[in-house]
Amino acid sequence: MTNNIKLSVEEMEKAGVNLGHKISKLHPKMKEYVAGIKNGVHVFDLEKTSEELSKALAFVSKTVADGKNIIFVGTKIQLRGVIQNAAVEGGVSYVTERWLGGTFTNFETIQKRVSYFKDLEMKKGTGELAKYTKKEQLNFDREIAKLRVKFEGIRNMTKLPEAVVIFGLDKDITCAREAKRKGIKIISIVDTNVNPDIVDYPIPANDDAISAVRYIINIVKETILNSKQAIK
Repeated sequence: MTNNIKLSVEEMEKAGVNLGHKISKLHPKMKEYVAGIKNGVHVFDLEKTSEELSKALAFVSKTVADGKNIIFVGTKIQLRGVIQNAAVEGGVSYVTERWLGGTFTNFETIQKRVSYFKDLEMKKGTGELAKYTKKEQLNFDREIAKLRVKFEGIRNMTKLPEAVVIFGLDKDITCAREAKRKGIKIISIVDTNVNPDIVDYPIPANDDAISAVRYIINIVKETILNSKQAIK
């Protein structure tokens, strides 16, 4: 079930979803998704991309319909804003800064740091930190700012998610490995240069171009929103 979202090969091509990496960087296990070569780069077979994306969307839809949680992860600098905005609009947790080792595998420790961050933020909001000197208050402000960068996207993640959507497997392979260890299902864009074996639902596509990632993440977001709407 993809909530009637129509996939368009033409729109995918327009967004640059079909453009992979230079021919010298092809991972052997990505050959089945490649249709040919254009200007020295591999080009994805968008019919296969559409087929795999449909499978991923069906899984996302069912996961949300079952009341389970999903997190978006993508730490490539050029993609951070796109991923954060989509996550906020879709009401899901996200990581767009550096992946903190142990976020999945040492979840309780991470949760303690998140709780500390939220408590410090609350104390500042209620004026409880006003009793400290100006220098101490400044130090608190700096600490809150640093903690916000690390934990804002997972502040409401009270338990491990059932699925993670990764936008850039090469950059966030540590996240994928942790997810695999904890039994968290992995949905990921897989470009021509990566090994897709760790991924449960691979989406063969360009993972560098903002337009390509925006196309895919917006469809995932719409699927999440539609599924949430359907269970209200």
